[in-house]
Amino acid sequence: METLFRVSSFGILISSFKTVIGRILPIACLLLFAAKAEGQIQVDLKFKRLQYIAYEPVVATLSITNLAGRDIDLHNADGQSWLGFELTGNEGQPIAPMSAEHDQAPLKVGAGQRVTHQINLTPLYPVQDFGTYHVRTNVYFADLGKFFYSPTRVFEVTDARPIWQQTVGIPDGVAAHGNVRTYSLLTNRFPDHTSLYVRVQDKDSGIVYATYSLGRAIAFEEPQAEIDHANQLHVLHCSAPRAWAYSRIGLNGELLAHSSFMETKTRPKLVRAGNGEVAVRGGTIESPAAQSSRGTAPKLSARPPELPKDD
Repeated sequence: METLFRVSSFGILISSFKTVIGRILPIACLLLFAAKAEGQIQVDLKFKRLQYIAYEPVVATLSITNLAGRDIDLHNADGQSWLGFELTGNEGQPIAPMSAEHDQAPLKVGAGQRVTHQINLTPLYPVQDFGTYHVRTNVYFADLGKFFYSPTRVFEVTDARPIWQQTVGIPDGVAAHGNVRTYSLLTNRFPDHTSLYVRVQDKDSGIVYATYSLGRAIAFEEPQAEIDHANQLHVLHCSAPRAWAYSRIGLNGELLAHSSFMETKTRPKLVRAGNGEVAVRGGTIESPAAQSSRGTAPKLSARPPELPKDD
């Protein structure tokens, strides 16, 4: 009788064990699948620096790594864009995009590949107000109906110190909106250098057409600025010991020309002729190869790709 009781108890124990395993196994499989799915796409987001000037391009570098073990296609589906950003301001308030029409083209990522994109947030989101912004990227993978997120990154928007300003009219025959433009030169001190910025705006309408860096500047040398007969801005500033950077800026903020000069027997300076033409006199112009090796020329990609339009 005792032996029969032990066998019966053992049978009950085995049955209970099977029941528990039967309940746990599907949950464990689900968790394993979820963990695998989580690792299929890795998303990262970086900014070149922590601090930006108001209206300056805030360029985010997005990295997407395909860990799915097969090629994947990222595309809009179910009314959902495959790429999105989540921005919050100082008080944690969400910041909506300025237009819902900005869609990214579909992207194919090969198995094991890592692709990077640079996206300028300035024309997409209202990030010109001073303060701290928190940004997270989300990638929607339609095959799984699932979002993958980057870590949250932070950047700060501040303003530079104005050192020069001039308002000019729009000449007849020039393709430009509005009646006037205000050119401003500003400086901002970063932890390891000082940068010279140019801003072009229509103060009457409140439109800022461009704000971007003209490169590093020696703090104790005041930049030279002249307006030519076409009301374009010419700037010459000291970018390094005995090195000078020349820039010509158009009425809509275009960087029309850039070159570098070395101080030799004479120091470079801007000269405005009687007919309104402006040119650099003195010094020796550097070859494009020498300029590139020293990295003095600002990149055109550092400006917003599209100018704001008048309403």
